[in-house]
Amino acid sequence: MTELSLNTIKKQLQEAGFKLTPQREATVGVLLEKEKEHLSAEEIFLLLRLKHPDIGLATVYRTLEILTELNITYKVVFEDGLSRYDLRRTSNEHFHHHLLCIECGNIEEIHEDLLGEVEKDVESRYQFVVKDHRLTFHGICRECQQKLRNK
Repeated sequence: MTELSLNTIKKQLQEAGFKLTPQREATVGVLLEKEKEHLSAEEIFLLLRLKHPDIGLATVYRTLEILTELNITYKVVFEDGLSRYDLRRTSNEHFHHHLLCIECGNIEEIHEDLLGEVEKDVESRYQFVVKDHRLTFHGICRECQQKLRNK
């Protein structure tokens, strides 16, 4: 898995004709720092406001929109209807999968591509070229299973 860095993302933005403004840099910094947390735009905004009180929510939304258009981030919507943002791993051809705990709401990532054979089958059967897929498993995480057993 290739590590994403601020320099890598800066390069991707520049190649697409965008500058890495201080606001964009701060937003990317939060995404890198909190990578495993699947933050919403509002959560990113609140974290940014701690260090950058002058940043606006609209700026955060615009930055996330640009990052998503450039495939630097993915926009993921879970059952709560809230859009959350995930950094794209450059070594992965596809989006990663998620394990969503229906008890505590914790989200874990699976970085292996589990659907390669399914994609080939879909392409063969339906003459459909698959470019990407997203999969979320709904269940109960290890910690919640333990808590339920101890009740």
